[in-house]
Amino acid sequence: MHKIFNREIKYIKNERIKNSLITMLDKLPSYFYEVPASSTGKYHPEFSLGKGGLVRHTKAAVRIAIELFMDESLNNFTDDEKDLIIMALTLHDGLKSGLVKSEYTAFEHPILVADYIRDNKKDLELTDEEINFVCDAIITHMGPWTKNYKGEEVLSPPETKYQRFVHMCDYLASRKFLDIKFDKNDNIKDE
Repeated sequence: MHKIFNREIKYIKNERIKNSLITMLDKLPSYFYEVPASSTGKYHPEFSLGKGGLVRHTKAAVRIAIELFMDESLNNFTDDEKDLIIMALTLHDGLKSGLVKSEYTAFEHPILVADYIRDNKKDLELTDEEINFVCDAIITHMGPWTKNYKGEEVLSPPETKYQRFVHMCDYLASRKFLDIKFDKNDNIKDE
């Protein structure tokens, strides 16, 4: 299933990180590749709605990161940090509807994804430090929205520059005023 993310995978320079991302993409439930980014349509732009919308939202978040990486005044990340950020963004909503697909978004999905990555550690080519980097960025990708529907504090807000960067890319990819064009293969149009 990872082939739909071939363009995003190619952004990664480190082969270990690239292989680990491919492994995790192939372990995600099939619904990830089919569902819209928003079950209600309330929180995401039109391009991320409908069949495959979550994939398009994910691709948009990664592309925003890539564009920001090109402006050296906006980041001072190493190549490996950039690769780990791309991995985190690609996987951040991988269990958005839970381990077993539910009708609505599982609020704790950032924790579920991080736990899933850690549970599959033996199949990855990452160090413990790299796994923690990716998981910490995923767990905090919701930014200030840390309370569930009952008002309980469930998630942590971003604190590090890496966590804030991942949140910013996800946040921008979910803004309705941004209209990103996709081709018939769900790749972002470059023209």
